[in-house]
Amino acid sequence: MSSNRLGSLVGGIVFLAIAIISGYRLLFWFPITIGGHLIGQVASFFAFVISAALCLILLRSGSASDRR
Repeated sequence: MSSNRLGSLVGGIVFLAIAIISGYRLLFWFPITIGGHLIGQVASFFAFVISAALCLILLRSGSASDRR
């Protein structure tokens, strides 16, 4: 397993975990407060979309390196 493939796999798994947590927060609303400020659902939506896209990109690039 090359280091590029391993890095893509680990990064994809990390972004998958972030997408799952963000999706869970969108489905079952629970408050997140940072420094006394409430973080809205819009931030969770953007986190879900961006992390899911990065997860797909990294996992596909890791599998594409096998074909070369």
